[in-house]
This record gives sequence, C-alpha cells and structure tokens, in this order.
Amino acid sequence: MPSSPQWLDSWAPADGAERVRTLFARSFEGAGPDGVWFAPGRVNLIGEHTDYNAGLCLPTALPHRTYVALRARQDDVVRLVSAQTPDEPWEAKLADVAPGTVRGWGAYVAGVAWALARAGHEVRGFDAVVDSCVPFGAGLSSSASLECAFAVAIDDVSGLGLAADDEGRTQLVEACRRAENEIAGAPTGGLDQSAAMRCGEGTALLLDFRPGLSAVESGQPVPFEPASGGLELLVVDTRAPHALVDGQYGARRASCERAAEILGVDNLREIVPAELDDALAKLAPSDDDGVLARRVRHVVTETERTAAFAEHVAGGRVAEVGPLMTASHASLRDDYEVSCRELDLVVDTAVRAGAVGARMTGGGFGGSAIALVPKGDVGRVVAAVDGAFAAAGLTPPAFLLAPPSAGAGNG
Repeated sequence: MPSSPQWLDSWAPADGAERVRTLFARSFEGAGPDGVWFAPGRVNLIGEHTDYNAGLCLPTALPHRTYVALRARQDDVVRLVSAQTPDEPWEAKLADVAPGTVRGWGAYVAGVAWALARAGHEVRGFDAVVDSCVPFGAGLSSSASLECAFAVAIDDVSGLGLAADDEGRTQLVEACRRAENEIAGAPTGGLDQSAAMRCGEGTALLLDFRPGLSAVESGQPVPFEPASGGLELLVVDTRAPHALVDGQYGARRASCERAAEILGVDNLREIVPAELDDALAKLAPSDDDGVLARRVRHVVTETERTAAFAEHVAGGRVAEVGPLMTASHASLRDDYEVSCRELDLVVDTAVRAGAVGARMTGGGFGGSAIALVPKGDVGRVVAAVDGAFAAAGLTPPAFLLAPPSAGAGNG
C-alpha cells in the first residue's frame, strides 16, 4: 500500500521573511539586511512552448515563494548564501560576470545584476541570503522565482523604480530572461519570469509574445478563480528528473526556428490555424521524419487553445476548460514529444478519478502536472495518483494546491 501522500505547503509571508532575516544574521557580520523581497513560482495553465514562438501563454503565480534578504555594498562584490546549501557560499565580482564566466546557482543572481547594468542602470554589489519553498526541479520555475526575487531587491536598493509599474516590471522581466539565457545558459523564452513578476492574486496573466507589443498589450490579467466554480487547482510534482539545460529544450526551439525559416515567416505565430495544412505541406520536402510538422502543429493549435481557455475563464466558465487542458497534454505528448511516463500517468489517472481536466505544465521532460479538480474530489484524485505511482514502482509524487497568487514584491 502507498504511504500517505506528501503535501508541499507554502510558507506564510511573515515566516518566509523571518527565515531569511535569521539566516542573514548568521551569515554576515555587521548591519542587518536592507529589506526582504520575494517572488513566486508559477504554473502555466496552458500555452506551453509557445513563448519563444511569439504565441500565447496563460500562467498564474503560486503561493510558494523564494525569499531574499539583501544588503547593498559599496563595491561590486556579490556574496550569496542559500539555506538549501548553507555550507557552500557563492562569491564573484560583477566586473567578472559575462557569458561563460560564472557557474553554479549564483549565476542566476549575478546574471540579473549584469543584465541591469548592461541596460544602463547603475548596480552595485550586495550581500544576500535566499530561502525558498518553491519545489526545486519540479518544473514550477524555481529559477525564475530566484531571478525575480533578486530583481525586485536590486531594483529597490539601487533606486531604479522599475518595479513600481507594469512597464518597469517588463524591463525587469527582460533582465531576468537575459540572466537565464546568457549567463546561466538555459534558453527559456520569458514566460516564467513574466509570471513571477507580473501575475496578480486571483488572476492569470494572458501573455502575448509577439515582438513590438507594449507592456499593456503583452500581458493582460484575466480573472481566474477556480474556487468560484467549486474547483481547486492541484499541482503534482512527479519527482521525475527535470532540466532545461540538457539539450532537449534547445532542440525543440531550434526545430521551430528551422520551420519558420522554411516557411518564410519571422515566427510560428504568423501561421494561423486556417493556414496550418498548407504550412505542413510546404514543410514536407524538408521534413522526412515529420518532426518539423509535429512541432508546428503543436505551436499553432496550442496558441488557439490558449486563446479559448482565456476566453472561457474571463467569462466565468472555468469548469468548461477541461477538454482544452487534456487536448494540450496530448499535443505536448505526441506532437512536441516533451512528456514522460510519470506525467502521462498523472494526467490519465487524475481525469479518471474525477478531474475536469489535466495536463503537464512547464518545459516537460519531467517536472509537474496540473489538474482542475472539484473541491470535494481532491482527496480521491490525490489518493488515486499516489496509488498509481506506487503500483507502477515509481518514486512517490508530491502535491500542492495553487490558488492564484501575487507576483514579486517586498515585505
């Protein structure tokens, strides 16, 4: 028989702040931190692998956050301590930070400072500690949570004022994206950072990644309150290995860029559903194994599903989005080929046990799945998934509930 399901609880904001203040006092001499800042993890409700194809995505923020306590320095030295690896401090000079020059988790942090400096902002060094209840390696964007928590902290102590409005926050998103792409070496497309920085409580964020859009045009809040429909958003961490720097993510992105080149478009968003069959026929001579066709079909249909999902929830019809979620998962599994045994097992089991819809979330190749579940059925769905993993001899999954929460801030 399986053991009791494991739940991953979020921290109360005051508890998260106290954790990093205490760790800061243990880690650094002298004055305390200048403040405490945080940023959430995220789940993407729908719209996967569409961000770097100029498509639509619909993320929402988790109540699970990364917390940072930071004190500005007068020089350009960055000293970092993590509660997850307290005996492995990280240190570098900002002058030495460039693509390919730094390694380890601190690259995500120093990369944000580097990107802000490259954008023309005056940024100094700092001493900082970090602690987090965002599950690591679960596909819930712990890295973007880390980047964005430091982005609002650096913005605050440097007096940049970017976090004060949505337009400024899009600039912080861009700094975080550059940090992850160019310094940490993960080719993500900006969805995760946008969610952590720009989401609001009780909403999802409809992101439009077409180039040239204003901050308002690129991110529209959409009311998303599952509880109003008697539903809970359940997240299942499959505990399957998850990484975006092992080449698979980059290979999918390269396939899309190659397809766009053959089709003579700047990005796959330019292919509308009515033109999909013609586009696939045009790809055929250069696509012996059909990989490019499958990738394009996913991107075009996923963007269409995302628009429909947003329309449903904006109209208060959250209970009607289940078929869109399961169709999204099938497309990610079959056309984009980024699912795995564990993710498929969660989706299939959750739907059979009563979820109105389920899908993998995040980059794939492991990580997490989400399910919209009637509130009274959460226990049954969790027990069914936990039991299915035990029966398959898999590592037990972990579970969390994800009411739509606020983006990065201070306090």
